Amino acid sequence: MEKRWVLKNKGREDEIDHLVEVLGVTPVLANLLVQRDVHEFDQAKAFFRPQLEDLHDPFLMSDMNRAVERIGQAVQNKEKILIYGDYDVDGTTSVALMYSFFRWYYGHDFVDYYIPDRYGEGYGVSFKGIDYARENNFSLVISLDCGIKAVEKVKYANERNIDFIICDHHYPGSELPKAVAVLDPKRADCRYPYKELSGCGVGFKLLQAFAWTNGVDSQQVYRYLDLVAVSIASDIVPITGENRLLAHYGLKQLNQDPTEGLKAIIQLSNLVGRQITIEDIVFKIGPRINAAGRIESGSKAVDLLVSQKVEAATEIADMVNSCNDERKHIDRHITQDALRMLANEQKLRDNKTTVLYDPDWHKGVVGIVASRLIETYYRPTVILTSGNGLATGSARSVVGYDIYQAIEACSDLLENFGGHMYAAGLTLKVENLEAFRQRFEAYVRKTIREDQLQPQVDIDAELNLEQIDDKFFRILRQFQPFGPGNMAPVFLARNVSDSGDGRIVGASKEHLKLSLVHESAPFANFPAIAFQQGHHYKAIHSGAPFDICYSVDENEFRGRTTLQLNIKDIKVKKMLDD
Repeated sequence: MEKRWVLKNKGREDEIDHLVEVLGVTPVLANLLVQRDVHEFDQAKAFFRPQLEDLHDPFLMSDMNRAVERIGQAVQNKEKILIYGDYDVDGTTSVALMYSFFRWYYGHDFVDYYIPDRYGEGYGVSFKGIDYARENNFSLVISLDCGIKAVEKVKYANERNIDFIICDHHYPGSELPKAVAVLDPKRADCRYPYKELSGCGVGFKLLQAFAWTNGVDSQQVYRYLDLVAVSIASDIVPITGENRLLAHYGLKQLNQDPTEGLKAIIQLSNLVGRQITIEDIVFKIGPRINAAGRIESGSKAVDLLVSQKVEAATEIADMVNSCNDERKHIDRHITQDALRMLANEQKLRDNKTTVLYDPDWHKGVVGIVASRLIETYYRPTVILTSGNGLATGSARSVVGYDIYQAIEACSDLLENFGGHMYAAGLTLKVENLEAFRQRFEAYVRKTIREDQLQPQVDIDAELNLEQIDDKFFRILRQFQPFGPGNMAPVFLARNVSDSGDGRIVGASKEHLKLSLVHESAPFANFPAIAFQQGHHYKAIHSGAPFDICYSVDENEFRGRTTLQLNIKDIKVKKMLDD
C-alpha cells in the first residue's frame, strides 16, 4: 500500500532564530525543538538535561493522601498486603515495582502478589483473586494497571472486609469503585498535571509519595526506574513530559544496573554491550515479558522481575524466552489464517474495519495478530476468540483514529471493554458478534477520514544529505528517548541517487543496501538501509533519481560505528531507461 507523506508545519521563524542564537544549533535542529513545544533556553535545558527534581508532586493526584495513609496503617498493624496486577508488561512491571519495594520496606512475610490467569479469569480484578485474598488473610489489595472499572468487584471485596487501593491509567467509567483510594490521572476530578502515565508510572508515584511521608530515601524508589521505563515503552504511552523524564532515567538504570530479572532478559535478547533504547524494549525485552502471560502465566514474568539471585533469574528467563518462541510460532499461524479469511471474502475486504472471530485461536496472541493485519489491511481491527463461553479479544487502531470511542459506541452489545485510543480489549456474547461487527463498521465508516485509512509517514523537516555530520548527529541523539509524542525525527531529501553500489539484501531479497549521493555533494556517499523496499531496486539501479524520507542512525559493524540513513519510504521519479 502506497504511503502518504505528510510534512509537518515549520515552527515560527522568530522562535527558531531565537533558539539558533541561544543554543548554537542549526536551524533544522531548532525547528525540531519548536515542533516539540520547546521555545526558550530553560525549556531546552529541561528537554536535553531532565532532572528527577522536576518530577511532579505525587500528592497532586486525587486520593494520594488516603492511599499513603492506608498503607501506613497496614504496615503499623502488620496487615498482609496483596499486590494485584494485569498480566501484560505494564501490569507485571507494576507489580514487580510495588512488591520489590515493600518486600524491602515491610518484609516478604507480609506482602505477596497475584496475577489473574488470562484464560480462567480474564483482564483486571477478578472475583477469584478477591477470594484468594480472603482465603489467605490479605486485608489490603493494591491493584495496578487495572481496577478503574471494577465497581462490582470492589464492592464484593468490601463486603469481605478487604480494602482496595486502585492504581490505574485507563479511562474511568461513569462510576468509580468504592475503594479506599482511586489513583488515576484520567479521573475527571484529578488535578495531576500529567495525564499519560503508564500503570507502572502511577504505581511509582504512590511509592514516591509513601517514601516522602515515611522518611525513606528517594533512591530506594528510583532504583526501580528500569521497570518504569520498560512499562512506558511497552505500553506505547506518550514519551513526553513526566514520562520522558522517567524513561530517560529508567534507561540509564537499565543500561548501568538493571534488576537481575531484566539483566537475564537483556542477555537472552543479545543486547549485552550495547546502549539499550526504547526500541529495544518494544521489540526485544517487552515481548519476552509479555510472552509469559500469553502462553503460560503472567506470574512467571513477575517471578523473573523480582528475582534477586542470578541463578533463579536465568532459569526463569530461559522459560520466558521459550514462551516467546512459542508465541511467535502461534501468532504467525493465526495471522495466516486471518489473512486467508479476508482474502476469501470480498465483503470483508471492502469494509472500513476488520472484525474476525475464530473460537480456536489462541487468546494470548490476538492483539499481536490485530497489529499484524493492519500492516496489510490498514484500518481499525478487532480479533476475537473464545474465552469462558464468550467472544473475547483485542482491538488495534490506525494513526489518528480513536478505537476506544468506536468500541464504546457499541457498549450495549458488550459484556465489558477497556483500553486506550489505539488499543482496547473487549468481551461479548457470541450471539452479539454479528450485530457488533455491523455497528462497529457503521460507526467507523461514519467517523473515520479517508486519509486515516492510508498509512502515512510524518516528516519533521527537509534535510539535504550534506547537512548531516557528526556534530548534527550528536545533538540529534540527545532528543532521545524516542517514542510516541517524541518520535525519532524523520527527514525528507529530494533527488538523491545511488552511487552504483546499491544491492538487494535479506534472506528473501526484501531489503536494499544503498550508498546515496546528491547533486549538492556529488563526492560524498551516505550509507543507507531501506527495509522491505527491495521492489525499488530495478528503478534505483537504473540511476533514476528518487526522494526519500529517512531517519539518521548509527550502524556498528566489526567494531566500527558509522552514520547510516534508515530509509522509511522511497518515491522514484522515473526509471532512466523508460
